[in-house]
Amino acid sequence: MENTVHRFYGNRLRVRACGLLIEDDKILMVNHAGITETNFWAPPGGGVSFGEETKSALVREVAEETGLTITTGDFLFACEFIQKPLHAIELFFRITRVTGTLITGSDPEENSPQLIKEVKWMSWDELAQVPLQQKHGIFRSLPSPHQIAHLNGYFII
Repeated sequence: MENTVHRFYGNRLRVRACGLLIEDDKILMVNHAGITETNFWAPPGGGVSFGEETKSALVREVAEETGLTITTGDFLFACEFIQKPLHAIELFFRITRVTGTLITGSDPEENSPQLIKEVKWMSWDELAQVPLQQKHGIFRSLPSPHQIAHLNGYFII
C-alpha cells in the first residue's frame, strides 16, 4: 500500500485542505491505510486541485471521506510535511456539520484498495490513547490532543 501512496502523491508538492470538526467533545478522524505500517488517524481533508478554491476542496473532500456536508470557518494553522518522496503543505480550517450521516467514504483517486479504512468520532481520551506514530504529525507537537482546536501558526511536522 505504501507504494500506492508514493505513486499517487510522491515526488511533487501537494497542497491539502484539512478540517477540524469538533462536536460534543469529540473530533472527527479518518483512518488511512498505507501511510504507516498500521493505522494513521488524521482529521478529514485532501488535495486541492489546480484552479479549485481551498475551501471548496475541503467541502468536497469531507463529503467524499465522511458523507457529511460542511461549511468552512476560520483558518486555524498550516503544517508542512517533508519526508521524501512525500511533501505536503496542509491548511487547517474549523468546519461545521450542516447535514449528513457519517459513513466511511472513499478516495476517488483510488479504485482498489481504498486508502480510507475507517471514519469515526474520537473522544479526546480515546485519541490520546492512539500511539503518536499512528496520528497526524501535528499531534506530536501537543501535550494533549484537545489543544489542536486552539492552534494557530505554521508548523513543520
